[in-house]
Amino acid sequence: MSHDYQKIAARILEAVGGRDNLQQAAHCITRLRLSLKDESRVDQEALRQVDLIKGQFSHGGVFQIVIGSGDVDRVYQPLIELAALQRATVAEVKASGDQKQGRLQQLVKVFSDVFMPILPAIIVAGLLMGMNNLLGAKGMFIDGKSLLDAYPGLDGVWGLINMMANTSFVFLPALVGWSAAKRFGGSEVLGIVLGLLLVHPDLLNAWNYGKAAAGLDGAALPYFDVLGWFRIEKVGYQGQILPILAATWVMCRVELWLRPRVPNSIQLLVVPIVTIVVSGVLALAVIGPVARHLGIAITDALVYVFNLAPVLGAMLFGALYAPLVLTGMHHMFIAVDLQLIANQGGTFIWPMIALSNIAQGSAALAMFWLARASNEKSMASTSAISAFFGITEPAMFGVNLRYKLPFYAALAGSALAAATITLSHVRASAIGVGGLPAFISIIPQQIPMFLVGMVVALVTPFALTWVLARRQLPQS
Repeated sequence: MSHDYQKIAARILEAVGGRDNLQQAAHCITRLRLSLKDESRVDQEALRQVDLIKGQFSHGGVFQIVIGSGDVDRVYQPLIELAALQRATVAEVKASGDQKQGRLQQLVKVFSDVFMPILPAIIVAGLLMGMNNLLGAKGMFIDGKSLLDAYPGLDGVWGLINMMANTSFVFLPALVGWSAAKRFGGSEVLGIVLGLLLVHPDLLNAWNYGKAAAGLDGAALPYFDVLGWFRIEKVGYQGQILPILAATWVMCRVELWLRPRVPNSIQLLVVPIVTIVVSGVLALAVIGPVARHLGIAITDALVYVFNLAPVLGAMLFGALYAPLVLTGMHHMFIAVDLQLIANQGGTFIWPMIALSNIAQGSAALAMFWLARASNEKSMASTSAISAFFGITEPAMFGVNLRYKLPFYAALAGSALAAATITLSHVRASAIGVGGLPAFISIIPQQIPMFLVGMVVALVTPFALTWVLARRQLPQS
């Protein structure tokens, strides 16, 4: 089917408020990304009437229109010609959107920018760790035995997978250091070096910190004695987020301060050495210990609240997580999850996030069965599948929020499912795919109750949407 892309571009330009409302435009593989002066001037209904458009939403100060691979480029060129704009990159449009955000939104965006590039490594590690947990779980498949006990030949496979799974978590500060340095404008290589410094083999492994600090089994904290003036804890930060995040920010400030002040002829010699020495000493002596105790305090506070009123806390989180996704604030929970895993041995937050994603997919799936128009069915089915594998934005923006009641049904299902698993103290040992495959990352003995929660997250939104939203749909 051929399309008049010139006409489609003209209709889009008119619907977003005309050329005087469009500041910049770029596109990725599937979406137009627009920087608008005033998003309230967008005619949402007019955009929905354009055949190629599969959805639209605003995120991070950037208005995004989902068109699809191939077509988006053919629409983009006439759009910028009609608007008399120069081609822009996605980064330029994002930077323009950042300027419109408040302080809290900007802080959340820092977390998003740092963690999104390394999320694939974390997810892969989580899935591998989940597989390993299944192999080593006693009574999961064989009464009183693990698969390793029953089949000793699997021991080599278990060890290999275990090494692969642990790599991303053991060297997590190096990954965060690289990504944070890139975000803060410093040298990415120095960010990696700083991250590796915090997990150097000569430092006490972070997992043994509690035992050494408590003096258990004769263990004691080792120290660097610096010229007899002061001592620095000789402790690593494996799996820790806050220490490397804060240390990399300081490192970048030091590096950016030095660059214009050091002559070009000696920059390569002076800037990296001074940057690493200053930031490294501060990271080990001040930033690391403070950030570690802050991280422990945050995780202890979360655990205390959920222990005090587990059902209420779970239902509130289950109901509020999807609205947080709409604002982009959900990215901060990656750091919280990793901190809980490091300090508590597992996170109770990530399982609830996975169930929230499933609930949004279930509501969208119900809309697929209820829809009459072919374009509505197509949007609902594809967005439901996406949500079931952890990406909920298409389901929320393209289907559930559009009809409102499916979105509320998903929130109700998410809240009930979160309460269900919280009563059974379900936790995940790692972060995996936040949807139907999530059970792989759950602590093996708790998988059955997580599956019960998954059923609640599937059935409740589907049933509520089926009952409540039927009258909202066009009949042709």
